[in-house]
Amino acid sequence: MRSIESKARGFSLVEMLVAIAMGLFVLAAATQLFKNGMDATVLVTQSSEMHQNARAALNLVAKDVSMAGSGMPQGGLSLPSGAGSTASFFAVDANKAWLANNTYPTNFMYGIIPGPGNGLELGGPAVIGATGAASDAITTIYADYAFPLNQYQLTFPIATNPNGDLIVLAPPAAPPAGFPAIQSATGLQVGDLILLSNNIGSAIGEITGIAPAGVNTQIAFANGDPLKINQTGAALGNIKYIMAGGTTTATRIWAITYFIEVPAAATGQPPRLMRQVNGQTPQPVADNIINLQVTYDLCDGSNGPNCSNIANALAVPFSPTQIHKVNLQIMGQTLISYGNKSRSTVLATSVSTRSLSFKDRYQ
Repeated sequence: MRSIESKARGFSLVEMLVAIAMGLFVLAAATQLFKNGMDATVLVTQSSEMHQNARAALNLVAKDVSMAGSGMPQGGLSLPSGAGSTASFFAVDANKAWLANNTYPTNFMYGIIPGPGNGLELGGPAVIGATGAASDAITTIYADYAFPLNQYQLTFPIATNPNGDLIVLAPPAAPPAGFPAIQSATGLQVGDLILLSNNIGSAIGEITGIAPAGVNTQIAFANGDPLKINQTGAALGNIKYIMAGGTTTATRIWAITYFIEVPAAATGQPPRLMRQVNGQTPQPVADNIINLQVTYDLCDGSNGPNCSNIANALAVPFSPTQIHKVNLQIMGQTLISYGNKSRSTVLATSVSTRSLSFKDRYQ
């Protein structure tokens, strides 16, 4: 009987190498597809965050610009001037000055202080690397209507403080329920600016101290404040000048400056938009903001029905009191960790300054 021999045959070396190569090709393609999907997801997420940051920043700046000059004396407010005076500052806190050019023009507090090309933190780079350009700053000043400081009774203790460096605030005789205290969560704090007004005029001071005095509160405006607003030795424009003006009301003033901070590379933080209020420490309001550009529509009575659109409203012959519209442009960028895949966006808006100049261009 003939035996049948069964033979089993495996893959050859060539076949095995071909199979491995095809498997590696398919695996590489799948890996690349997965990576592309993950990159796209990250990029979309960063783009969404970039747009949210830019929009939030634009809305916040626009809100403050829309309030510029509100509650201020018509045309602005004179700061300490004349013999014995020095320049007053904005964008300064107890530790440092945040901008290179931060003195009030001609010692006058306008509702808007333009800052063309002055929008990068002092001590940082001169330009932003992503744009190769400087940024603008803008300072807006208006009254705080949320805290009812004007309902407190104000007196000057002239006998003990003849220079106007101290006031006493007494609460209303019958305050309504929930009436906020001076040192409540939304109340006054050191570094705030207070506008004092009576029949002689108006003056402003920076709070340097707050002390309870029974049911009353003493507010100090000592010389040497960071903003150099308190100048008892100045001939004009200080609190001492208006002390004899009878009944005086107090209002908190917001002096708000926007600029861009470029943190040191070692921190790993991206450029961000900062908001500095009165003499307080600036706070970041939006990350990945790489440019702030501001122009102004001004009317001087001779530049046509559409007026002029300029970057520097302080340039002769113009004045910030002629501003009737502010044009804002904010540029945001995605995180740069993805190199050439980072993206940028520009959002823009125009804001009419309701408490400053007004021009009906359809006349």
